[in-house]
Amino acid sequence: MRRLEPALRTGASALGLEVSEPAVGRLLDYLELLLKWNRAYNLTAVREPEAMLTQHLLDSLAVLPPLQRHLAQCGAAPDGRRDLPPFSVLDVGSGAGLPGVVLAICCPGLQVDCVDTVAKKAAFITQTALALGLPNLRGLHARVENLHGPYDLICARAFASLRDFTTWSGAALAPGGVWLALKGKHPAQELLELPPEIEMFHVEPLQVPGLDAQRCLLWLRQARALIPDERRNSPRRGPDPQADSRPDQAPGQVRRRLPR
Repeated sequence: MRRLEPALRTGASALGLEVSEPAVGRLLDYLELLLKWNRAYNLTAVREPEAMLTQHLLDSLAVLPPLQRHLAQCGAAPDGRRDLPPFSVLDVGSGAGLPGVVLAICCPGLQVDCVDTVAKKAAFITQTALALGLPNLRGLHARVENLHGPYDLICARAFASLRDFTTWSGAALAPGGVWLALKGKHPAQELLELPPEIEMFHVEPLQVPGLDAQRCLLWLRQARALIPDERRNSPRRGPDPQADSRPDQAPGQVRRRLPR
């Protein structure tokens, strides 16, 4: 997989990321594990290493800059500083561990659980955590409806409709926590179908290097009018509602417009 290192570094640079040497090594080792397991267990329909690099690794890495802004606003440390509490992430319908494994590799301060109803996929995550030396990564064989967390952030990549995603995982969300949904085209109809107790507070387009396809990232939370007082005062409540209530503001940024 070392032959793909230049392409990985170029793609990460295009995303504005500085990926450490150990993280680059683990990302390539993860790709090699995925190729090996995929031959026997059909974890993903993508078979070629170059396609996996773009459609899986870089697609997941594109989440990091927005996530890092959110972590900064929450006072969490993606690099694992011991003076700050861990930040818990649940990756729903994780499959081969995307984006959960990538987040765990690049942000050792995150505690990442990847849940899937398919046993072989959860087993692959467990083996990946052992092989790559990632104590902050776990694979869970379960239905997300049966998890209770609490998790500061719950993410999903092309998992289900926004309504189903938030409904099924709602019991696992921590007070003041947020949902992060990775989608292709902007899901206008799905947003209309959200229940009134769920609100989208930010959406932003993603540009994945080498991928000629639409991508967007949606941030959702419990509607502010329905959040109990103890949730409002939680240290994990995320961005200031007054600072990010407009759809063109990113988490952790005040009055900064996205490029049109």
